[in-house]
Formats: sequence, structure tokens, C-alpha cells
Amino acid sequence: MSLLASISDLPKAITSNDVTATRTGPASAVPPVANATPGATFSGGLRLYMPAPLRRRIPRLATSSLLVAGDIAGYLIAYLLLLPFLPDGSDMVLERAFALAALATIILYASSALYPGYRLHDHEHLRRRTTASGKVAVVAALGAILLPEGTRLLLPIFGLLGLGLIFQPAMHGVARGLSRRLGVWGERAVIIGGSNRIPALMAHFTDHWQYGIRPESCATDISELSPDQRPSIALIADDTGSHIAELATLRKTFAEVILLSDTPNLKVTGLRPADIGGEIGVRLASSGGAANSNLVRRAVDLAIAIPAVLVLMPVILIAAAAIYAIDPGPVFFRHAREGLFGKPVHVLKLRTMYRDAEQRLEALFRDNPTAQAEWSTHFKLRDDPRVLPVIGHLLRASSIDELPQLVNIIAGEMALVGPRPFPEYHLSAMDSEFRDKRRSVVPGLTGLWQISERSDADIELQQQLDGFYIDNRSLWFDWHILLSTIPAVLKGKGAC
Repeated sequence: MSLLASISDLPKAITSNDVTATRTGPASAVPPVANATPGATFSGGLRLYMPAPLRRRIPRLATSSLLVAGDIAGYLIAYLLLLPFLPDGSDMVLERAFALAALATIILYASSALYPGYRLHDHEHLRRRTTASGKVAVVAALGAILLPEGTRLLLPIFGLLGLGLIFQPAMHGVARGLSRRLGVWGERAVIIGGSNRIPALMAHFTDHWQYGIRPESCATDISELSPDQRPSIALIADDTGSHIAELATLRKTFAEVILLSDTPNLKVTGLRPADIGGEIGVRLASSGGAANSNLVRRAVDLAIAIPAVLVLMPVILIAAAAIYAIDPGPVFFRHAREGLFGKPVHVLKLRTMYRDAEQRLEALFRDNPTAQAEWSTHFKLRDDPRVLPVIGHLLRASSIDELPQLVNIIAGEMALVGPRPFPEYHLSAMDSEFRDKRRSVVPGLTGLWQISERSDADIELQQQLDGFYIDNRSLWFDWHILLSTIPAVLKGKGAC
């Protein structure tokens, strides 16, 4: 079936019932936007007519303005936090240096397409922000060397840029949420592909609205709509190998055409990697420097794991004492898991279950077939009789039981970020090809499925999330996962 025929089939392929049936995200997600009529509608029913090109730019300009305001607010928060540590009666030179550094960074953000930053993965946002701040820091360092008394400005500027990187993502999230509430976030897009994929993709981009994709169902044939009525973006989720000749026609119909690749939760076309350049579509490019990246990963692992063991040791010892008080016996246990190249890794954990856990599980399966079905799907139980009361649930929900694996990281058997080292019974439910893929990387303390779904994910979704990470792993992706692990643990989402 041709791509243009796929467009005409959209009315039959996409319905609100299809999206509702496929949706797995939160109920509060914004529903697909209906086709807009010419003109812009504001609250109270007021309709303002303007040229189509201008009307298309206004939402983008409004969103970008809110995002710039959010980044400025992030720097203001950083300045207020630095204020008590600045010399008394700070002169105008320092304040002007702050303003200049903030302005230069925001200009670099804009040149890096972070306003509005549609269709970029979160780790790509992190990379571009850090790179921009790093460039300004380098210029500030050069200025400190060349300017008289410039060295006194250096540390305050570094502090402003560093704190800005911490607070700006939160303010960026607030600005994106406000833009969404005002109805200016995102760009209209139509999905072209097989009818079996379209509803799932509609639900995916509706639930993950941060990508700036507003998927639409069509009330009529796209070719019958005027240019100012049709969506500006076409997402192709189809085998395009035999349709290359039609791409030129699509480019005349739409302002932008994206060959959609796999998403973290959904296998689309099998094209990999999915986010070269940080975008959701495929670009013909190659990534290099894998050996250097592995060396940097190892250095980062040691730099974080060694101090973390020292700082968290009191927490581990208190947890161990609580475990022993409830169920006397060994408080730690080592379990053989599959590591890099299939080499066994003896993962160290705090014991959160009774010592006779296996017998308790067998007894439960004999009396409760529903529990056995839940175990077959998730390899976890929400109401697990093996888990120690209070302390067991607390340690698992907070992931404190995993902290002893910092020792495995120091020993080089694990990494901070990577696919979790599952037990053999868990791996046996995965296909052999995917198991080979997992063996190609070092298992990790945290990973993409931990911050996305945690134990809510079934075996198929776990494979998709781990596969997406392995295909697209990078240092920036790792940093994004590390930073996202903290709020995921605090929320306790999906933990047992």
C-alpha cells in the first residue's frame, strides 16, 4: 500500500475508540486535537482571522517566550541562592557579568533549537543545555585571565551556570505545562502507516505530549484540505523502502516529513538507532567513540560509587539491623545473574524476604491461580507473602535493598546505568535474540525501564525499553537516566 493511499485511509484507521482502547498512559493526558478551522480561537469564543503562516508561528513564538521566561526564572533562583555567599555590597560589575553570562547561555540555547525544543528526547535537552553552559564557562574563564581582577568573577559565574542547570529543567517543565494549558504547545501531525500501528502511535504521542507532537485524526482526505487547514507534519510509520519516490510528493504536501523510528514503549519499524541527533526520527549518521565512552562511563561509575558507599553505609547498616530484628539470619544475599558476554555476576542485595521465601511462593501458587498468572506476566507480585512486613516493603519501594550493588559497580561487574541483571527465570521468558543483545552491555543499577515503568512493565515492554536503551545508549542518555532515577524512587511508582 502506498503512502498516499495510507493518508486517504486515515479516517478508517483512526477513531477515538481506537485510541482509547490502545491507551496505556494517564487518563489526564490531552486527547487528540481535532482539525482546526482557519483562524485562531481564543477563550470566550472570540475568533481572530490572520494569514496561515503567521497563525502557525504564533503558538511557537508564545511557547518559546514562556520557555525563555522559565530559563530566566531559573537563573534568578540561582542568583538568589548565591547572594548570601557573594561579597558584601557586590558591585555592578558582578551583576552585569551575571546578566551577560545568562544572556549568552540563553542565546546558545536558542541556537541549539531548545526553544521550543520539539521532538527531542530529554537526554538530548540535557546534552545541549550542558554544552551551552560549558561554552559560556570557557569564555568566562578566558575573560578572567585577560581582564583585570577578572578572577573574582569566575567562581560566582560558575556557580550561577551550575545552579542554572539544576533549576532550569524544573522551570522548563513548568513553562511547558503552562504552554500546554494555554493550547499553544506542540505542532499538529498526521501519522501515516498501517492501521494496526496508528492507534498505538496516537496514544503514545498524546500521552508523551512533551515531544511536541499533536497527533490528529482526519475527518476528510488530507489532499482535500487547504494548506492552512492540514497538519504541518507527517509522521511515517511504515516500511518506506518501496515508497521513496512518493516522499517528494509528501514534502510538497507537508511542511515537514519525519520517518518515524522506534519509540521507547513501542516498536514501530525496527529502524535503529532511533534518536541519532536526539530526535524521534531517523537520520543517516553513524556514532563513534564507543571505546572512549566506555572508559568515561567507568570513570564516572567509580567517581560516584566509591563516595556513595561511604556516605550510604550507615543507611545500609540500619536497614540490615531492622531485617535481622524481624527475621534473624543473614541480612545480605548474593544471587547469580547474567552479566556482560553472559559472564555470571553475583549481585549483592539486602534481604527483603523471609528465609523460606520459595516455600511461601509455592504455597501461594497452589492456592491462588490469579497470583500465578500475575507472576507469569511481571515476575513480581503486588501482594507478595514472601516480603518481610514493613521493612521489606519499605526497602523495596525506596530501592535501598539495591544499594549494596554499589560494591558490584566498584568491582566492575555492574555499571550505574544499564539493563537490570535479571534472574534466570526472568530471562528465560525473553527470546534468545534479545538475550544476546542484553549480554552486549554491562548490567546496571538503574535503567530506562526503572524510570519509566518500574515493576508495572510486563515482559514485552521490559524488552522494548531495554532494547531502546541498548540501541541508543550514550553518556547523555545515562546522565538523564541517573537524574531521573531520584524522582522515580521518591514517587515509588510501580515499586513492590
